[in-house]
Amino acid sequence: MCSKLLREVGRFGILRHLDTERRGWTMYGRSDEVWDQLTGAGLKFLIERAQLRKVTTYTEMNFVLARRTGVSGFDFEQADERAAMGHLLGRIVERDYPESKLMVSALVHYLGANDAGPGFYTLAQQLALLPKGASATARLEFWIGQVNSLHELHTRS
Repeated sequence: MCSKLLREVGRFGILRHLDTERRGWTMYGRSDEVWDQLTGAGLKFLIERAQLRKVTTYTEMNFVLARRTGVSGFDFEQADERAAMGHLLGRIVERDYPESKLMVSALVHYLGANDAGPGFYTLAQQLALLPKGASATARLEFWIGQVNSLHELHTRS
C-alpha cells in the first residue's frame, strides 16, 4: 500500500514521502514544521534585503537560513535540493503575496547572474502576473519591476 502511494505521489512530480518514524508527511525530507520555520526566516531575510535596496543569491540565502534556523542548508549539487529551494521560495511568495501583491522571491538570483531563476517566471505565470510565452525582454522588465517595487515598498515601511 505504502509503495503504491509513493509511486502515485512520484507520478505527479511531488517529492513527498511518508516518514514512518514520525508518522507524518515530509516534503524534500523536511517536515511541515521545518518548512514553516524556513518560510518565516526566509521572508524576514528577504524583507531585510529589500529594506537595504539589495538583492541576494541562492547561496547567500541558503547560508543565512542555515545560520538563523539551525536547519541543514540545501545541497545545490543535488537536483532535488535545488528544487527544494524553489519550493521554499514559492512558499515565501505564497505567504507574502496576499499583503504585498509582489513576488518577494524576485530578490533571489543565481550567483554570477543578474536575473531570477526559471521557477520565478513560472510562478509569475501561474499568478497571472506574466503572460505565458512572454519574451525575454518582457520577462526581464517584469523582474526589474518586481525588484524596484519591493525596494520601494520596504524602504517606506
